[in-house]
Amino acid sequence: MTIAAIIGRKGSDTIAVAPDTPLGTVVALLAEHRIGAVPVVDGGAVHGIFSERDVIRLLAKGDAAQLLGITVGELMTREPLTVTRDDSVLAALSLMTHRRIRHLPVVEHGVLIGIVSIGDLVKYRIDRIEADASAMRDYIQQA
Repeated sequence: MTIAAIIGRKGSDTIAVAPDTPLGTVVALLAEHRIGAVPVVDGGAVHGIFSERDVIRLLAKGDAAQLLGITVGELMTREPLTVTRDDSVLAALSLMTHRRIRHLPVVEHGVLIGIVSIGDLVKYRIDRIEADASAMRDYIQQA
């Protein structure tokens, strides 16, 4: 099971922003699309990621109105962890669990091709386990 299977199911349409995007615009995108993170991309390459956790940390530090005018490039998590289509779902889940992150940009030849969330990976694993269990029940009933 690889990340390619996840991207194949959910598609590769990804909301991404440029580093010069104002924080207020990024927060509005997170809310509008009901997503937890956006990759920060310049020239197709992922330079960072900005998540709802980053918003909470920033709000705890200072004046919200003042922060909304700052660009996401100043506030993003730089050099985020990424995966490729060929990485296994279990490896990605392990990485997310150990690093306590919930989103991984998917890159190919240094260019963003999608993003996977921990929810995407868990759903895929559950679907596979249920399919395997169903096949096993069918096999047992035929025997």
